[in-house]
Amino acid sequence: MAGAARRAWLRAGLVAGGVVVLDQVTKQLLVSSIGPGEHRSVVPGVLEFVHAVNHGVAFSVSAGGPEIVVVVIGVAIAAIVAYFATHADRPLLWLPAGMMVGGAVGNLVDRVRDGAVTDFVKLPHWPAFNLADATITLGVIALLYVLRDDGSPRPA
Repeated sequence: MAGAARRAWLRAGLVAGGVVVLDQVTKQLLVSSIGPGEHRSVVPGVLEFVHAVNHGVAFSVSAGGPEIVVVVIGVAIAAIVAYFATHADRPLLWLPAGMMVGGAVGNLVDRVRDGAVTDFVKLPHWPAFNLADATITLGVIALLYVLRDDGSPRPA
């Protein structure tokens, strides 16, 4: 593995590991301070912390049994890692890859340990979510940017 690819793998791994740690720490802080179903206003009318349990996937949509969800998440993680493995030399790809894998693993840890994911951030008119969910979303946006920018000059 060339030096640049090795550095990309290291960066992606550090991002993924950081996301998992921050996700799990924030969830444990919530669980230790807010009971299931409780709400705490952070910015009235804008942001609440809630203790929600999500047995489904994104936005609590049911995807079948918990085993199916774990398999689907495992396949998604494998696909991201496989794509990264074949494109690790692409500038900045390590960032969205690490973000998406870290977020997926953070939620997977919850599913394996608890059978569901803990969500705690609540915005008006939006389902509760967690740091892993936000990181996956931002990772997808960053991936679209990285894939769009092929490094070639743009016409003025």
